[in-house]
Amino acid sequence: MFKLVHKDKSTKARLGKLTTAHGEINTPVFMPVGTQGTIKALSNEEVKVCGAEIILGNAYHLYLRPGLDIIRKAGGLHKFMGWDRPILTDSGGYQVFSLAKLRKLSEEGAEFSSHIDGSKHFLSPEGAIGIQMTLGSDIMMTLDECVHYPAAKDYVGQSLALTTRWARRSKDHFLLATNDQRPTTKGQLLFGIVQGGAYLDLRKKSAEELIAIGFDGYAIGGVSVGEPEELIHEISSYAASLLPDDKPKYLMGLGTPPDILEAISNGIDMFDCVVPTRNGRNGQAFTWNGELQLRNASYKEDFRPIDETCSCYACKNHTRAYIRHLFNTEEILGLRLVSLHNVHFYVKLIELSRESITSGRFAEFRENFNNSYKKQKELQ
Repeated sequence: MFKLVHKDKSTKARLGKLTTAHGEINTPVFMPVGTQGTIKALSNEEVKVCGAEIILGNAYHLYLRPGLDIIRKAGGLHKFMGWDRPILTDSGGYQVFSLAKLRKLSEEGAEFSSHIDGSKHFLSPEGAIGIQMTLGSDIMMTLDECVHYPAAKDYVGQSLALTTRWARRSKDHFLLATNDQRPTTKGQLLFGIVQGGAYLDLRKKSAEELIAIGFDGYAIGGVSVGEPEELIHEISSYAASLLPDDKPKYLMGLGTPPDILEAISNGIDMFDCVVPTRNGRNGQAFTWNGELQLRNASYKEDFRPIDETCSCYACKNHTRAYIRHLFNTEEILGLRLVSLHNVHFYVKLIELSRESITSGRFAEFRENFNNSYKKQKELQ
């Protein structure tokens, strides 16, 4: 399922291959976020041209809209959205705790009111697995409680204990369904999620207990939820060091390009983040020389591409001045072009990271990128 291919000598960065029912994934890998069955503003073909090997969907949102009946009738999420490559689905736990209007937590699961229409729903660990089995995603996540920072250690400890019990129930339900040989479970993988907030001893406890349960891969959750940047890196690095090397390691929901390179250097294999498309819809473009806010007046007569070294459609065909004009006139093409460029940039960043790990130059590659990126930030 996961094969470790190569380790960098000067860092913990590594190369791997993750085999799924819908194809093989080279790691490290960036997963564009398609929360509701689409990468916002982009077509599937555009996402493929960017080089994305896997995308992310969300059980909470897809369960509410369009609903499981429709996706089941369509033949699963891949057929419903017309995507033939791997999909990872989040269990919906984070959305329950961050989006739901009202929620009530118990041993059995989470009762919540939809953020859309206020309707009542209940999500149990078994239910979260059942939803993802219906979706037919290649990689499923266990239901967990994501605690925001800061939080008292007693509360985080109680939350972690509940999350671990939920993880066991998720695994048991997954095994039961797999033994039933249901078609939708064929080849599906299940990842556990390490929690524990900012407390390293709780992170260690979480990792040990999840490893004892046994999962196909392990995610590091509950980071980038209010902590300072230094603490985010400390937590993710420490948690990654606790996880087995023969399983993929996934850092959930982070972040900027320097964040991702830092995480790769700490041995993390998989990443997702809404930043490329969310920021792209607001005119922020990521380049090898830093970030550009293309709405700014300084680009009014700038007839260069977003990034002169980029080969994406936006950079090959349009200028900063034109894209600024599109945003100022509220034309949809503007946000599409910057989103497309950003997804292409993130995927390319990971691709070049893999190449530098292969050639033993990852530390140099990361340092050069960060120096250039930081310099541009200082000029803005």
